[in-house]
Amino acid sequence: MKSINEIKKEHLDLLADYTEHTLYPKPDLRQFFLELTLRCNEHCFHCGSSCEYTGEEKLSADDYRRILREVKEDFDISRIMLNITGGEPLLRKDFFEIMMTAKNLGYKWGMTSNGTLITKETARKLKEAGMRTISVSIDGLEETHDMLRGLKGGYHRAMEGIQNLIDENAFDHIQVTTVINHHNIDQLDDLFEIMDHLDIDSWRVINLEPIGRALERPDLMCTKEDYVRLFDFIREKRRDGYPVEYGCSHWLGMDYEAEVRRWYWLCNAGVHTMSVMANGDIGACLDIERRKETIQGNVFHDRLKDVWDNRFEIFRKNYFADNEQCRNCTSKKYCRGDSAHSFDYDHKKPMVCMKGILFE
Repeated sequence: MKSINEIKKEHLDLLADYTEHTLYPKPDLRQFFLELTLRCNEHCFHCGSSCEYTGEEKLSADDYRRILREVKEDFDISRIMLNITGGEPLLRKDFFEIMMTAKNLGYKWGMTSNGTLITKETARKLKEAGMRTISVSIDGLEETHDMLRGLKGGYHRAMEGIQNLIDENAFDHIQVTTVINHHNIDQLDDLFEIMDHLDIDSWRVINLEPIGRALERPDLMCTKEDYVRLFDFIREKRRDGYPVEYGCSHWLGMDYEAEVRRWYWLCNAGVHTMSVMANGDIGACLDIERRKETIQGNVFHDRLKDVWDNRFEIFRKNYFADNEQCRNCTSKKYCRGDSAHSFDYDHKKPMVCMKGILFE
C-alpha cells in the first residue's frame, strides 16, 4: 500500500506537469478581482496595498460597468468568480449601483470587508445585489484586533456585521479571515472558541506576509516556531472536522500540503487570477507589489481580454524559480519559486520560503 506522501507526490507530479505544459501555455481565468477603492476606515498595519487614498476615485461607476460588460463579452463568466475588494468597498457611495450591474449581467460575486459597515440594512442590500460569498477580517481578540487595525470599537462592529450577515440567511459562504503574527498567535485557541460558536462556513487563518505596511514591522513577522504552531493548529482542527483552512500562499512541503487547505500549492497569479486596481491598472493578484514588471496594462487604454491573452509573461514561466536560492532546490518542481506576492523583485528571490522551517 502506498504511503500518504507517495500519493501526494503522484498528485504533485501531475499538477507540476499540468502547470508547465497546459496552464502556462493556456491560462484559464477563474478569479477576477475589482479593487473598488483605496479608501478605508481602518488603518491595518499589515495592509498589502497600503491603501494610500489620494482623495478621489480614479474609476467611476460607468467605468466599472464598462469593465463588467467587456469581461462578459470576452469570457465565459459562468466559470469566473468576481471578487470585490478595497480598501473597504462599502465606502463607495455607488457600491450597490455597481454591484446591481454585476448581478444583472449574471456574475457570481463575493467580497472582502472589514465588516464594520455591515448593518442589518446593508446585509439586506447585499442579498438584494446578489452577493454570494464574503470574507470578514477578525485579527485577534477585541483589544488586539482594534490595535492591529487602528480602529477603536472595530472588533465589536465587525462581529455585529458578521452576525447581521448570518441573520440574513441568504449567502452561500460566510468566512472569517484572521492574519496571524508573532503578537497574536497566542490567541489562536481563544479565537477558535469564538469562531466555533459563530454560524460561519469557514475560518481562514493566514500568516502575516512581508508586504505593504507590514514591511515596517519586522518584529511581528512569524518565527519558525510560530509557523510550525500555526500549521499544526490548522491541521489538527481540520482532522477533527472543523472548517479551518490556510490561505493560498506558499509551498509548505510534503507533510503539510493537502493537510491545511483543500488542495495543493499553486500560485494562481496570472494563470487563474486577474485584477483591476483602483487606478485602472491591470495585474494579477492584488497583493503583488505594484511595479513595472507586475503591472500588465490599464483599462483606460487596454482591453482586458487582449492583456490576458498576450501579457502576464512573468507569471507564466519559471521567472520566480530562476534564482540562486531556488535553482538547485529539490522542491523547485513543486514550489516554482513560491508566491508572486511575496517575491523580492529587486533582488529576485522569494521573501518567504518554508524550507528549513517546515521541511528540509
